[in-house]
Amino acid sequence: MVVLAISVCTKSGKALISRQFREMTRTRIEGLIASFPKLTSSGQQHTTIETEHVRYVYQPLEDLFVVLITNKQSNILQDIDTLQLVSRVVSSVCRPTDAREIDRNAFELLSSFDEIISLGYRENVNLAQVASISEMESHEEKIQEMIEKNKEREAKEELKRRAKILDLQRKEQRKQMGGGMGGMGGMGGMGGMGGMGGMGGYGQSMGGYGQGSSMGFGNQSGGMGNQGYDSSASMDDSSSKFSAAPKAPATKARGMQLGRKQNNVDLMESLRSEVEKSTPAAQQMAPIQPIYSAPAEPAFPMESVHVHIEEKITMVANRDGGLENMEVKGDLMLRVSDPARTKISLALRHLDDSSIQFKTHPNVNKALFGSDKIIAFRDSSKEFPLNTPTGVLRWRFISKDEGSIPLSINCWPSPAGDGTCDVNIEYQLENENMTFKNVNIIIPLPQGATPTVGEADGEYAVDHQQHALIWQLPSISSENASGSMEFNCRGEDTESYFPVSVQFESERLICDVDVLAVTQVADGSEIPFSKQSILTPVEYSVV
Repeated sequence: MVVLAISVCTKSGKALISRQFREMTRTRIEGLIASFPKLTSSGQQHTTIETEHVRYVYQPLEDLFVVLITNKQSNILQDIDTLQLVSRVVSSVCRPTDAREIDRNAFELLSSFDEIISLGYRENVNLAQVASISEMESHEEKIQEMIEKNKEREAKEELKRRAKILDLQRKEQRKQMGGGMGGMGGMGGMGGMGGMGGMGGYGQSMGGYGQGSSMGFGNQSGGMGNQGYDSSASMDDSSSKFSAAPKAPATKARGMQLGRKQNNVDLMESLRSEVEKSTPAAQQMAPIQPIYSAPAEPAFPMESVHVHIEEKITMVANRDGGLENMEVKGDLMLRVSDPARTKISLALRHLDDSSIQFKTHPNVNKALFGSDKIIAFRDSSKEFPLNTPTGVLRWRFISKDEGSIPLSINCWPSPAGDGTCDVNIEYQLENENMTFKNVNIIIPLPQGATPTVGEADGEYAVDHQQHALIWQLPSISSENASGSMEFNCRGEDTESYFPVSVQFESERLICDVDVLAVTQVADGSEIPFSKQSILTPVEYSVV
């Protein structure tokens, strides 16, 4: 079979997107697609049309057509199978399937077409493989990035530790140098020479060590002591001669030479300066966060077997209460820190809904999971890696059923006739088994407007920088399943109060995935484990 092109067009023959797999000009493909609707007939039951040069294999998709243009020698059965896969790809990427969504997701669709057809020939792929390739996600890459960032964090901590060690060594070095200078001053006092008495006077500028030596020298020999005193007095009389001399550099250099440790101190000073320069730069780096969703240091104690379950929800509803699209993606990650508990299995629970698509790790026994909801390796001799978060299960849930919405938001802006709008906004907990925490409902405001809030459940705040009113609720549960807020704001354009977005977190998941027990593969005994579940929105808005 040879597929010349895959196209999505309207019923009037206007091409929305088209991917050619053989050399064809734009005018040629536009002409073929434009002539296609004229060849169709509403009374026909088949979905193929043959012309003098090409064959059309098509399928209606709401108000559009998905069309394969092939040569007349291609295998019609393979063409129909390819058409069905292409239609499923278009339906999964574009919800709803209309011209606007096709245009918005054109790049993803064309990339998916390239995975299905290569140089006109069908690749051996299915819908799940095409979706996986299009997502371009690699669990191994995430783990590697997490390891690299942990190494960076450890290197930064090691740098700080070495800086502290160098600082302590530097202080200790100063103490040792001070003791050495005192000893040398004492030796000067025992010399028995008048010149050394003068050095005692000169030693006052070095911390008083020489003064002690001069006094000791004077006690031993009165005449020589007077000599020493006279020499120091003569130095006072001629202090103007010494004032021009740079005292500090000479004193430091001579003191360092006496101690014989100048090279070591310079080396430590240079190392310290490099560390001090690098430490602020390291402190300005963004805080290290792992790639996977589980926190590195949770607030609760972790067992040697820890399970982290996370769901991300994307939901867009319209202001009339209808659901535009809703998608939930979930991951279950396992971390084992005890070598004696690396051969384990997990007993799970989840909603029995055929629209939830589960995908296990390649090494997991898929048949066992499908029948008994148990996560275990196909090869019982395999072990889970130590101290490394391992993704063992992923799932995806897509729905256009309004009953799937867990928390609905209703916003009613009404012009008051005096240049302002009265806005009523309310929430309703649709799934009473769930509890949402730290809820922020963000309502856009007209430029420069300040709302006057009347009645409100919970608290609120005005973000003047983002031009938004934030309705804050600590939690939403069955005890406060509904709530409302009213405010008045300058501006009569009702569109300026949309889209309304919601931020929250919940420990109860949409697909209700949970780990019930963890057992040893060898003897079936249960072992203690810790778990954390969290649901957060990627996008949750009313447009």
